[in-house]
Amino acid sequence: MHILIVDDESVIRDGLARILEGDSFTVDAAKNGHAAIELLQQKQFDLIITDLKMPGMSGFEVLNAVKILQPDTPVIMITGFATVETAVEAMKNGTVDYIVKPFTPEQILEKVHLALEQKKTTVEDIVVKKEIDCHHGFDDFVGESREMQKVYRRIIQVASTDSTVLITGESGTGKELAARAIHKHSSRRDQPFVAVDCTALAENLLESELFGHVKGSFTGAMQTKMGLLMVADGGTLFLDEVSNISLSTQAKLLRVLQERQVTPIGGTQPVSFNIHLVAATNRNLKTMVAEGKFREDLFFRLNIIPLELPPLRERKGDIPLLIRHFMHKFVEEVGKDLRGISPEAMHFLENYAYPGNVRELVNTIERAVVLCEGDVIQKENLELGEAAEVCSTGFDGFVPTSAEALKEMKRHIRDRSVENVEKAFVIQALKRNNWNISRAAEETGMLRPNFQTMLKRLGISVKDYFGR
Repeated sequence: MHILIVDDESVIRDGLARILEGDSFTVDAAKNGHAAIELLQQKQFDLIITDLKMPGMSGFEVLNAVKILQPDTPVIMITGFATVETAVEAMKNGTVDYIVKPFTPEQILEKVHLALEQKKTTVEDIVVKKEIDCHHGFDDFVGESREMQKVYRRIIQVASTDSTVLITGESGTGKELAARAIHKHSSRRDQPFVAVDCTALAENLLESELFGHVKGSFTGAMQTKMGLLMVADGGTLFLDEVSNISLSTQAKLLRVLQERQVTPIGGTQPVSFNIHLVAATNRNLKTMVAEGKFREDLFFRLNIIPLELPPLRERKGDIPLLIRHFMHKFVEEVGKDLRGISPEAMHFLENYAYPGNVRELVNTIERAVVLCEGDVIQKENLELGEAAEVCSTGFDGFVPTSAEALKEMKRHIRDRSVENVEKAFVIQALKRNNWNISRAAEETGMLRPNFQTMLKRLGISVKDYFGR
């Protein structure tokens, strides 16, 4: 459980941190409301403890920010005797409890455990849990990691609104899958879902595709054509790789989105439309705005609800699930009888950096199933080449440009190296003992529960190495 403490007094922050960390909680601390909001935008917390009276930004303002940024996270308010009535008022506005100074460690822990137990299960959590229990994922996504559960919850949340969504993420992370999931869970599900690849069309063709045109409006306009904004009327319009739209087309698109009316090229009468707009990009639009390559007003129009898809290297725990899912899929399609995947091949896939993300993993598994001549996929069947050996170190060709980035990379490489040694240690122990966990633990001098805990932390499941 991850708890955020917000208090301008270092004595209170440090004292609370010691109490909570002593009870096995992970703690972050912020000395004011502004620092807290920055942390809320970067991390997901299970509980927030904030002082009521702080300079600059009060506990009430922190509470309001939490309700927007992390609406399912409970808040406990710290208050003095003189402001108990105010704290009670805060509870009416969304806090789950309050603590009166001075307090004892026992009082703190009692309040914290009670708040976590009473944490409300939202409709989104119920839907996500049901989906994950059924097929280890959500819609066409496969993955149970905390990172992906955040994505699933956000999809459910935005699907119930008409707010514009901007999906960001590297190539191959599943941006169109997310857009289709939003549409599927919305009230527009029975209306059209129209996807436009903004990279695939030249500027003049893109405008014609989006806005439509009348017969004879330009050379080649042999007949009147309805634009995709109108084709999607009542449903969802998905603009993929929106960063590739030219500045002139951006200006026209902005005006159309503001007015919710479109005039076909060569036409004179605007036509109203009603769509849920979802856009996606693998580029940083803020950087493009700063460089003058993307309109700031259009960026703000698109970025009402952000949805960021994590790269596969940040959700390593999902890799065995993905491998098993796509192996089963391609084994059925190809008609082969495979028992599974070798430990060496699995270990390699779990440590590969996946610059192409899930799309690359899918292609790799399909290739391995087709090329495998035995009944178990071997490392050589993956055919990822020498570049994969470099990528699997976690370096992935990235060169840091600042001391802070260098420090972070060194930490990442150290953690990855330790993890690789641990994985090799447990896998070899299991192989020597015919994949019997009890015997492997005994041979290595570990208690069975500790050995199992290490397997779970490393995302290793014996069944993943023996197919279906």
